[in-house]
Amino acid sequence: MNQNKPQTLKGFRDFLPETMTIRNYVKNLFIDTFETFGFEPLETPTLEYSSTLMGKYGDEADKLVYSFTDNGDRQVGLRYDLTVPTAKVLAIYNQQISLPFKRYQIQPVWRAENTQKGRYREVLQCDIDTFGTSSPIADAEILAVINTVLQKLNFKSFTILINSRTVLNNILDSCNITNNKNSILQSLDKYGKIGEEGVTKELIAKDLSKATITALFKYIKVAQPDKYLQKVINYLDVLNVPKTNYKFDPTTVRGLDYYTGPIFETVVTEPKIGSITGGGRYDNLIKSLGGPDIPAVGTTIGLDRIVDCITELNLLPALPKTKTKVLVANFGDDTLSQSLALITSLRDNNIASSFYPDADKLGKQFKYADALGIPFVAMIGTDESKNNQVTIKNMVTGQQLTINQSEVLKFLL
Repeated sequence: MNQNKPQTLKGFRDFLPETMTIRNYVKNLFIDTFETFGFEPLETPTLEYSSTLMGKYGDEADKLVYSFTDNGDRQVGLRYDLTVPTAKVLAIYNQQISLPFKRYQIQPVWRAENTQKGRYREVLQCDIDTFGTSSPIADAEILAVINTVLQKLNFKSFTILINSRTVLNNILDSCNITNNKNSILQSLDKYGKIGEEGVTKELIAKDLSKATITALFKYIKVAQPDKYLQKVINYLDVLNVPKTNYKFDPTTVRGLDYYTGPIFETVVTEPKIGSITGGGRYDNLIKSLGGPDIPAVGTTIGLDRIVDCITELNLLPALPKTKTKVLVANFGDDTLSQSLALITSLRDNNIASSFYPDADKLGKQFKYADALGIPFVAMIGTDESKNNQVTIKNMVTGQQLTINQSEVLKFLL
């Protein structure tokens, strides 16, 4: 390996402007939807004390936390998710925050994953959570946000899988399973990928008897939502979430240990990319961090996987390559002052514009505008300067029009 050759770490990605246009479109759609539903923005630090992060996710997930000793000899870790750091905020600032508190958070998280399609070591998480209420309306509202976001993104086929830790615990209790519950549930969580046969093999390897395994699947097949979860599902009708977009699935587990009630994740048939949202109710997490007893429910909406999906499925609207509307050409020192005055006027009137910094050949400047997808080029050459005019070229049609400088704003607006 050439140590001097620049390269990007495995599991991490560079996003060039064309990709960022798509990502920003999705992110802004998220923000608009979150704020429409009354959620407020929040950010937390990149680094947390390891004691804040570790022991909250489960043994398997804890292994994926990037943790290290910093220069101050402190045990710290990179954010693994946004839920635990936000629970920390509630534990610290609960006297300053009015409950119920509805927050959204869009920040990167880091996980030492085995990389594959849809699974990266740095991802941009988009979370919404409601703190301070045990009402099933709050759970249903989270699901309504998921439905709204995916419909706005033109997803034609998706399913929000809904279950509850209460349902799962009742199934385990009915089978007299009292030991290694989390390990049993981790195997059950793979039902959608490896089926009953695959799960059975895993459970046998975990020393579960065949009789117990048979009972487990028997109770799964007849399981029904508990009372609280049924209320959540009932509210979905009132919130206009179509029945075709969600279903009760007693094999949905969600691997994180902090969930206490309803759990949910969203899957798509194509592409084969795993879940694109995941969340649930976690009423004990803030208390476990030394804060007050504040119930909570929320979800992550996976921007990275969603961008992969809508790109592969061609669900995007026609997005402009750039928000820049005008490139002001550079004809050199003789007309430089008028050109700079023009671009200042454009920007003062909120018209996104860029100035070509070098007095290159005009053809090169046209080529530059075309490469970036800038629709107009404004030119003040010697003749235009004498007559207080501007020539504007439409880069799509190739047509040129010479107008008075005082008319430029009206033309572009």
